[in-house]
Amino acid sequence: MLAGLVAITGYGGSRTVSAQNDPWAALRRPGSFALIRHATAPGTNDPSGFRLEDCATQRNLSAEGRAQAVRIGSLFRANSISAAEIYSSQWCRCLDTANLMSLGDVRPQPLLNSFFQDRTREAGQIDALRQWIGQLDLTKPTVCVTHQVVVTAISQIFPGSGEIVVMQRMPGGQLAVQGRLPTA
Repeated sequence: MLAGLVAITGYGGSRTVSAQNDPWAALRRPGSFALIRHATAPGTNDPSGFRLEDCATQRNLSAEGRAQAVRIGSLFRANSISAAEIYSSQWCRCLDTANLMSLGDVRPQPLLNSFFQDRTREAGQIDALRQWIGQLDLTKPTVCVTHQVVVTAISQIFPGSGEIVVMQRMPGGQLAVQGRLPTA
């Protein structure tokens, strides 16, 4: 957790303000959502020949990562969130993480896809992602399973595998970090 501090990120950078609530309490409030870096998938980057439609060509969850994804779902349930709106990157390791959490139907969202191999996509994709988040109905718990580069671009936090970063949508298109929850 960010020991009582909240970083606010928006189109013009970020700032920090005081926070009084724990991340789980924040996530149960309307207007909040969780960004989750996919569970443990050994290595970095995807192999040459990677194809989005073929999981066999991708870096996938290890047995530890699959167990971690199940534990993440259990953490949500232990913190009074038994169901959520779930969005996921189209990468298999993200879809598998989201499905193994067993919190609801998983909807692929291309705006959550990695741009690690093509950084020229970052600015446009993150702008579009912020706009999409601005339009989401956040009256129910909402979870976005994605990649380190996306979480970092939105929150300014470099998450560990399976780490949950709780965000609050603020007026004016800004997003405030409410806390972080490592799950490794």
